[in-house]
Amino acid sequence: MLVFFFQRPVSLEYILHRTENVANHFELFCFYLFWQTHMRRVVRQSKFRHVFGQAVKNDQCYDDIRVSRVTWDSSFCAVNPKFVAIIIEASGGGAFLVLPLHKTGRIDKAYPTVCGHTGPVLDIDWCPHNDQVIASGSEDCTVMVWQIPENGLVTPMAEPVVVLEGHSKRVGIITWHPTARNVLLSAGCDNQVIIWNVGTGESMITLEDMHPDVIYNVSWNRNGSLICTSCKDKSIRVIDPRKETIIAEKEKAHEGARPMRAIFLSDGNILSTGFSRMSERQLALWNVQNMEEPMTVNEMDTSNGVLLPFYDADTNVVYLCGKGDSSIRYFEITDEAPYVHFLNTFVTKEPQRGMGYMPKRGLDVNKCEIARFYKLHERKCEPIVMTVPRKSDLFQDDLYPDTAGPDPTLEAEEWFDGKNGDPILISLKNGYVPGKNREFKVVKKNPLDCKGTKKTEHSSHAHKSASPTPSIKSEAKMEEILKEIKSLKDLISSQEKRIIKLEEQMSKVDL
Repeated sequence: MLVFFFQRPVSLEYILHRTENVANHFELFCFYLFWQTHMRRVVRQSKFRHVFGQAVKNDQCYDDIRVSRVTWDSSFCAVNPKFVAIIIEASGGGAFLVLPLHKTGRIDKAYPTVCGHTGPVLDIDWCPHNDQVIASGSEDCTVMVWQIPENGLVTPMAEPVVVLEGHSKRVGIITWHPTARNVLLSAGCDNQVIIWNVGTGESMITLEDMHPDVIYNVSWNRNGSLICTSCKDKSIRVIDPRKETIIAEKEKAHEGARPMRAIFLSDGNILSTGFSRMSERQLALWNVQNMEEPMTVNEMDTSNGVLLPFYDADTNVVYLCGKGDSSIRYFEITDEAPYVHFLNTFVTKEPQRGMGYMPKRGLDVNKCEIARFYKLHERKCEPIVMTVPRKSDLFQDDLYPDTAGPDPTLEAEEWFDGKNGDPILISLKNGYVPGKNREFKVVKKNPLDCKGTKKTEHSSHAHKSASPTPSIKSEAKMEEILKEIKSLKDLISSQEKRIIKLEEQMSKVDL
């Protein structure tokens, strides 16, 4: 009888009415008070409590893919509303596949790849402001930026739009700026972080001597004014990249020897994953203003798999995918203690080698889909859909607040000059309709132009060792070269006119 009463919210009057023949009303009253003050707190109310994951059917997977076997703890997969990119095994260099989302089923072994690197590819990242531009970092110490044709690859792509050279060891981390166009960050095993203006192909900021060991990951904050890094020395650092200063640091954030990760949340706090001294996997939350002690620490299980966090800034839900695990755990982050609330675990039979995470604008809002993962198996990529069960067919405003759109807030030059801007938000009420992406171009600065900006003078090694004001002799040489360039341009112009005349003559002959 009592179990019946307390399975649902009831009033004291209702209980007393239904239990007139119960001898001890006082005892029942005490139990009721205990229930109201303690037991009902156990089940926390949340619209994400019943989120469930579901793998798609076999015919919607991407089959017969030789996923990379490189021993590097990156996700090996990057997704946007148009394409899925997967790092694969390649002989004689490094390569990755780029598949249109609809190109499911068995992937032919002869399917064209992006194959310009001379060493294995370690990390890839789609540009948030252009769905056809992707950057890659490799063991060959270079960063390359590629423009993928609108309908995908027809032939192998070996020529990038731009090659960014500046690292002395392999490049394992690539991440685009969230709000500024053409700003790309890379980090390598040379313990350096370099921030590039991809539009000009220049390294603008080099952060050296800040990390004494290998950098495990780098994360931008919401508006891209700060970065946080996790390092093999077990420290988490919050860095202002333009001032080239560390503004907060926590040593031994996780005491275990295995790699850790740290990401910014939308409120400016930092969420980290790592290992305890006893090799238990941990999830911790840090306040940047005071990093002496974590706001909370959750210990999960004992496993060697590095936990890769994927964060949804719109709903404050974080998903943890362990490399080599067969599960995805998800938690809701709130501003009330204990701050991190476990929601559920999605479990499959096969372990994951990597994981791609779809931006919010690529989801199906009509099916209450709040997240979609692309799980890499040994020979396959399997989409997994996370859904909130709702009966209504109407747009669910509470599940889909306005989200970051593809338009940049700032140009690269504005950000390097010190400006900040929050993401430009878009509504998903009628679904996301992709616009026309403008062609990505790299404008190489004229090396003869002596008007260098203040930023470029102190950014990279080349700029730091800039030569003094040119002498009269070098100025004369410069004028000579400029005259030669002008004469060559005139020659090209005259040849173009001649070609046009010849084409006109040919068209008359054909007639």
